[in-house]
Amino acid sequence: MEISINNGYVRSEFHNGITTIEFYHPQSNSLPGKLLEELAKAIHGAGNDIDTKLIILRSAGEKTFCAGASFDELAAIHTQDQGLQFFSGFAHVINAIRIAPKFIIARIQGKCVGGGVGIAAAADYAIATENAEVKLSELAVGIGPFVVGPAVERKIGSSAYSQLAIDATMWRNAEWARRKGLFAEVHSHVDGMDEAIERLSNELVHSSPQAMAEMKKVFWKGTEHWDKLLIERAAISGRLVLSDFTKNAISKFKKKQH
Repeated sequence: MEISINNGYVRSEFHNGITTIEFYHPQSNSLPGKLLEELAKAIHGAGNDIDTKLIILRSAGEKTFCAGASFDELAAIHTQDQGLQFFSGFAHVINAIRIAPKFIIARIQGKCVGGGVGIAAAADYAIATENAEVKLSELAVGIGPFVVGPAVERKIGSSAYSQLAIDATMWRNAEWARRKGLFAEVHSHVDGMDEAIERLSNELVHSSPQAMAEMKKVFWKGTEHWDKLLIERAAISGRLVLSDFTKNAISKFKKKQH
């Protein structure tokens, strides 16, 4: 099934016990609100599907896994309510990944920025290529990685998370991300990454669904309050995005894009 949105899409395909969810947007796989909403729905749907044993999360294209928030939509936010609604989209995706009673493998073929790092961190197992550099760029535009922060910090620890959040313009390479635990594996080529995903997927679809669901609960223990926490964090970003600093920073960034 495919949901198309403004030249982007979220597509779900089921095959042999595996639901693969792919997202795409022409602006480096950035995520506008409607795509975030459809992505959360697709993850919920696959998580509740009795025939699905495993979920693979991926994006289209070669260079960028996900460039994070859509700058067009950030520029169009004029009230705190609009800001809260937009940033809640990332909260809903992360919480959908968290509560799905299935393991979620992320295929990280390229760069991750901001919310993209959050999605990679929320996945239960991320397999990447050497091109998968990461950065949390939010501070550079006057906001912070508030919504994705809990997922990133849970995965890589508070020291590595704060390094990424503070030095918001510096790329960290895939090997750094693997050493910190963001990526489980890093492969030199896409073929190696896809072979690794296929190998692990074949193992997991023949594993006990009940055991995997119980393991997932254990892995995510202590995050039960995230439904509330991530929305509170979205409100912080929604407030900051209205500042003159952020408006100017986004305007400069958009001029560079064109």
